[in-house]
Amino acid sequence: MTLNMHDKEFLIRSIRDIPDFPKPGIVFKDITTLLNNKDAYALLMNHLKERYQSYNLTHIAGIDARGFIFGAALAQMLGVGFVPIRKKGKLPYTTVSEKYALEYGVDEVEIHIDAFSNVQNPKVLLIDDLIATGGTAYAAANLINKVGAECVEACFIMGLDFLSGQSKLRELTEVYTVIGVD
Repeated sequence: MTLNMHDKEFLIRSIRDIPDFPKPGIVFKDITTLLNNKDAYALLMNHLKERYQSYNLTHIAGIDARGFIFGAALAQMLGVGFVPIRKKGKLPYTTVSEKYALEYGVDEVEIHIDAFSNVQNPKVLLIDDLIATGGTAYAAANLINKVGAECVEACFIMGLDFLSGQSKLRELTEVYTVIGVD
């Protein structure tokens, strides 16, 4: 299930472009304007609920930090658990970590080792606001699988279609973007 063009355009118009942020040449997609527009946020979250209600998910995993906003709300709407995937050093219990490449260096994300131990055969949706080069999402999907769950799909509010992140992530799981940006 995907959104119709009218609804996609409404969501796109609700997202503010910030030119030259965080550095010259980059157009930052600011989702705070979507979040504070009750109609746009409701449209988005109801769409995600309709899309995923038949997936028999046990958990939603959100990537630090904007994935928490969408993931926790969707988990509540679907009646499933929420699991945060955080930057290294932010989780208080025993963790499993995964490094990924950045433009200039590496970063690392972590998940609790027992994040999905409360159910058998956990089925997890990974969610975040944006996929660009896909390094963080690829690492997060790997973490879900490493701790014994199945990452059944990765969902992003926006996908930068001109970058290779989605195709790389498809090596691990299905990928859905609500809005594609060329």
